[in-house]
Amino acid sequence: MTTPVLEIAYHRTGERRRRTDAPVILLHGFPYDVRAYDDVTRLLAEAGREVLVPYLRGFGPTRFRAEATLRSGQQAALGEDLTDFMDALGIERAVVAGYDWGGRAACVVAATSPERIHGLVTAGGYTIQNIAGATEPAAPEAEHNFWYQYYFHSERGRRGLERNREELCGLLWRLWSPTWAAAEEAFAASAPSLHNPDFVEVSIHSYRHRYGLVDGDPRYQALEDRLAAQPPIEVPTVVLVGGANGVIAPADQQGTERFTGPCELRTLPGVGHNVPQEAPEAFAEAVLSLS
Repeated sequence: MTTPVLEIAYHRTGERRRRTDAPVILLHGFPYDVRAYDDVTRLLAEAGREVLVPYLRGFGPTRFRAEATLRSGQQAALGEDLTDFMDALGIERAVVAGYDWGGRAACVVAATSPERIHGLVTAGGYTIQNIAGATEPAAPEAEHNFWYQYYFHSERGRRGLERNREELCGLLWRLWSPTWAAAEEAFAASAPSLHNPDFVEVSIHSYRHRYGLVDGDPRYQALEDRLAAQPPIEVPTVVLVGGANGVIAPADQQGTERFTGPCELRTLPGVGHNVPQEAPEAFAEAVLSLS
């Protein structure tokens, strides 16, 4: 699918039983890919939903259209990619659902273009970054989980991700989903997507931009300015909290003060960071509750 910036590869499954049903867009995170939604997609298609699962920028077969384009991983770029994807497919409104980077993209569009969003499922809560406050320290128990982000701030980290991407990302999968016995096997199916030629550059930019260490792409500055205000999300929302999330503590996923519309909080005991792949039934049920 051609958008102004990308050629977005995606999977499309199922058909809407009723014309009034909104299509469902499922968005993966870092360092995952569309395989995270295989079971969720099957469940939604069986329930009569049309499901679209795009590869994010820097992952799988998705490619930038121009060599000169900054390989940005900033939150506004991810959000604009989602809007562009919907525009290219002629989708006026959709149920959007995601986690990690994909959840952030979904939150960005839900906050800034609520007329496009029928409902939102976000694993991890309100994930729009407060870049102005990024230099304020978190509790030590939280800080040590972010070691990989600080690693990526250095050129040593860039080279480590380039040379050891499967070993490093496989480790993150295991650390972030400590109770998930199938993590190693599932990672093998997603690992090829990490060999996208722009994966390293987009990833490093993402983890540096969110701390104010590098500039973003000027084309997204107006949207970044809106996001800096931490805008509320007014669309109907289900927040999924992974009770065994190895990177974001459950308490840090539960804040609902920025969800000003109907919002339901659902805690999933024993589920780690990769919510759709670890708990596909719960994820699909959350989507169906909004569509």
